[in-house]
Amino acid sequence: MDPLEGEASSPVEYEPVSVKDVLVEMKDTAELLIDLSYSAVLHRNADLAEEVLRLEERMDVLEMRARMSLLMAARSPDDAEQLAPVLGIVAAADQISDAAGDIAKIVLEDIRIPEAMRTALPEAVETLVRGVVSEESSYAGRTLKHIDLESETGIRVIALRRGDEWLLNPGPKTRIEAGDVALLRGPESEIGDVYRTLTGTEYRPPETETPAIEDLERAVDTILHMKNLSELAVDLAYSSVLFDSEELAEEVRNLEVEVDALESRFEAWVLRAAAEAKDPVSLRGLIHLGTSTEMISDAAVDISEGVLRDIAVHPVVGMAVQESDEIITRIEIEAESALDGTDVTGGVPDADATMSIIAIRRPDEGWLLVGDADTALRAGDVVIAKGTRTAAGQFDELAS
Repeated sequence: MDPLEGEASSPVEYEPVSVKDVLVEMKDTAELLIDLSYSAVLHRNADLAEEVLRLEERMDVLEMRARMSLLMAARSPDDAEQLAPVLGIVAAADQISDAAGDIAKIVLEDIRIPEAMRTALPEAVETLVRGVVSEESSYAGRTLKHIDLESETGIRVIALRRGDEWLLNPGPKTRIEAGDVALLRGPESEIGDVYRTLTGTEYRPPETETPAIEDLERAVDTILHMKNLSELAVDLAYSSVLFDSEELAEEVRNLEVEVDALESRFEAWVLRAAAEAKDPVSLRGLIHLGTSTEMISDAAVDISEGVLRDIAVHPVVGMAVQESDEIITRIEIEAESALDGTDVTGGVPDADATMSIIAIRRPDEGWLLVGDADTALRAGDVVIAKGTRTAAGQFDELAS
């Protein structure tokens, strides 16, 4: 039985709320859900999976409040035209939430998945760890600014849960308290020390083994590629709305077509692998992963639909994207700046600012999706990147 199954849904009544604030929380929640759900599968961690279902329930409430507020705001045909794409964005965030919930149920319902999946996932998923802050932790009672984790280690506190309250946008003034459930994300090389300081216990990475079946190895590689493309599609979809870019929206559509094609090949490889597997039922979880991952890419197209249809999306959406937990920024690389000639590997620039580059528009080449190829930044490049506000400010200075 699901940990939250059987609980009565709380009634949701209309109350005046900021649509922008609700959209910010929905976007941050959707992105966190993707990370949490795949990490739950990687670690076969029921605690992480239960956090996914808690957030999924929260997303349902946010969706209902957003719909109520948008219906109240539509007073004319022009309003309806501008707000229709916003309803699509709200529904898409909820669709991502549902897909993440289905992924988490692979763990909670003990739907089996091959151990080979754990071998490949660390290459595709930035390490995400859940820990409870101990009474003796040197972090307890201190603000994130005072601890300065991100600058010192590259580890970010991406969310805190304090009882039933979620803090999805922890900032410099956020204070960590003993008993908080903290979600940390960053390089695996640094996670161990931070986790030990936070919880007082050792971090144990998942054990891995090498796939023994060739078709299974192909299937695992394919599902990870699908996940990466789907996450990229979501990032580009929000970017297309923020910058009103039809080019970016078209890239989202192209990515969704690619994910559909990959899912078809993926299903064929899983079925072939089942013929050689000692226990074909152990592959059932892979099918669930494939379906849920494809749902995320479909949701990305829904986010950018207003741009694709040349409908002026309401400015509140752009404001919400710009003010979310990880903001999306657009900069142009100036000649002889600190970033001119900087190498980018796997979307991460060799620079002091901890930003993740989503895409580059190069005058002579068009759009380059950085997740698919390593490159070096050049003068004249228009860069779409994602990261914290602090890192975005530093990145902007380096580009000048």
